[in-house]
Amino acid sequence: MDYWEYSLKIAEDQRDIILAFLSEWPFDSFQETEEGLNAYLPASAKDQVPEKAIDALASRFGGSLAVRKLPFVNWNETWESNFHPIVIDQFCAIRADFHQPIKEVKHEIVINPKMAFGTGHHDTTWMMMNAMRGHDLSRKKVLDYGCGTGILAILAARMGATMIDAVDIELPAYENALENVQINNAFNVQVFHGNLDVILDNRFDFILANINRNVILATLPALHNKLNKGGILLISGILHQDEPVILTAAEKAGFTVDEKFYRNEWCCFQLFW
Repeated sequence: MDYWEYSLKIAEDQRDIILAFLSEWPFDSFQETEEGLNAYLPASAKDQVPEKAIDALASRFGGSLAVRKLPFVNWNETWESNFHPIVIDQFCAIRADFHQPIKEVKHEIVINPKMAFGTGHHDTTWMMMNAMRGHDLSRKKVLDYGCGTGILAILAARMGATMIDAVDIELPAYENALENVQINNAFNVQVFHGNLDVILDNRFDFILANINRNVILATLPALHNKLNKGGILLISGILHQDEPVILTAAEKAGFTVDEKFYRNEWCCFQLFW
């Protein structure tokens, strides 16, 4: 899939605000740069984002906008240049196969990324993994919704979950997750291509959803229906300013807020019912 890169030159103290506005459109990843922020839009969604509106938004906050089309083949370089190992104390490390082994952690996961899923969102991945380590996943059934490279599903397998379903709507993500599951010998992870509807099981003990505000808002009721009573839903990909609307929708869907985690401008919420 081709992508469009919207490169905004913007002052550092304005970036969180700009990001909140951009999250209203169907961008699927963001990347902070020295000069501002890059937003990546699937080519199939180009008609849903008026370029004049983004240009006006940048001007409103004293910045400027440049737009260019990125063929899919360029994503390897984009990812590799921006992906750095993620290490959480002695608990877990995520690295690519071009990084040196990280031996001092309990769980080391190696991924071979094929495109920029989650570029710039390492804070959300870090919070999700950090929240996971507070749970015993032994003999649990886990769903990783919007799995991307499959990081969280593989970690759940490492932590003793007996069955893990992972799903992503993007075909390259699905293919990449399949490859990473094999690399890490996580044979109890089953990867699906599609939206939440392709997951027929409604009896999960633990659901992971590190996606974005709009997808989470749209699927909270469905996620509630797929969770066992007493189960846990971990969600991230949420900016601070979106906390009220997310938590209100979560409570409306039947969830109770258990814990909140924060890292820079991002939030992660642990919910149960």
